[in-house]
Amino acid sequence: MGSAKWIAGFLGWVAWGPIGALLGFLAGTVWDRAIDAARQLGGGEDAGESARPRTYGQRGYSAAEQRNSFFVSLLVLSSAIIKADGKTVQSEIDVVKDFIRRNFGESAVADAVKVLERLDAQQVNIYEVGPQIARYMNYSQRLQLLHYLVQIAIADGQFDKREKSVLEAVGSTIGLSASDVNSVIAMFYKDSTSAYAVLEVSPSATDDQVRQAYRRMAMKNHPDKVATLGPEVQKAAAEKFRQIQEAYETIKKERGIN
Repeated sequence: MGSAKWIAGFLGWVAWGPIGALLGFLAGTVWDRAIDAARQLGGGEDAGESARPRTYGQRGYSAAEQRNSFFVSLLVLSSAIIKADGKTVQSEIDVVKDFIRRNFGESAVADAVKVLERLDAQQVNIYEVGPQIARYMNYSQRLQLLHYLVQIAIADGQFDKREKSVLEAVGSTIGLSASDVNSVIAMFYKDSTSAYAVLEVSPSATDDQVRQAYRRMAMKNHPDKVATLGPEVQKAAAEKFRQIQEAYETIKKERGIN
């Protein structure tokens, strides 16, 4: 069909300018595919209307809208991360393609690549885009988004300081606390204190403080918090949850905590 993406793109342009148009176009593309698939299954012209997300207030987005928001936010911010070290590496693009493929199907990969190419030709202003994302995505979803972005940064086997700086800036602009940003980065940027950074405590913390920090982080990063984004995102959140448990076990072993 194709109409939804153009309507969404126009509304995005009106609301947010060029970046908003891109977000609207992408969301509309996903809507069109969902509608076409539903029509093929149902056989009627109106069969796909239930696939189109309805409009809700900020606190009432449908699961489909939340997944679309996560999808387009990942694409836009991925461009900034991929270019952070001054070069475009195929392994980083492949991480994005793999995410799109697992969550939206092979047919969505080509659109994602075109968008990344378009974004590669312009500079994404994370200080404009970040607050928009923070407004339309809950905290746990933004944490998972940052986790994906760090995975993209390390896909080439290196974690450049420029990439780390951009990730820290992205985390701040999408409304994450500095301690949460440092925690996610520490899951991949290993040093002698990274296990403590993952749990958001100082190496001088008491054993009780470490235990409390672990319980707090486990609750905040539980995979159920991102269940509306689909099984693949929830699976990735489970990996983040495992990294928190691993950091806790590392500290316990170092300290001899039972």
